[in-house]
Amino acid sequence: MKELNKIESIIFLFGGLLMAIGACCFAVMWQQKVMCWIYLVGAALFTFMQIQQLYEGNDLTIKRLKHIQGFADVLFILAGILMIDTAYQLFLPLFQNANGTGYYTYINYIYNKWVILLLIAAILEIYTTHRISSELQKTKNP
Repeated sequence: MKELNKIESIIFLFGGLLMAIGACCFAVMWQQKVMCWIYLVGAALFTFMQIQQLYEGNDLTIKRLKHIQGFADVLFILAGILMIDTAYQLFLPLFQNANGTGYYTYINYIYNKWVILLLIAAILEIYTTHRISSELQKTKNP
């Protein structure tokens, strides 16, 4: 597994910190219109640095786990986009219709659904990080 250099590690940690600050502050409804952007910037930094950690080996288990980790990264970004939508309601016009049920459909399917994506991504991230480190230990100590 390719290791990050010192600057990349700092960017990776800073992105994770921005994600945590943005999500926590957004959840307690403090400066939501700013915190959604802070979260998204953090998610982009975190995702970009995690993509830089390439696996160059032949172990199929680690390759599969890296693909799952990439899927979790996509969910982190989508959670940020839905967080921005919750703050600004950008997708609401797409649900407007003639019979007046568009707002309720929007609330049911889009509004505040960033929490679900963030939870799934966090669980996948924890799982893959733990499994990748244990699989790398197995390959080092046969």
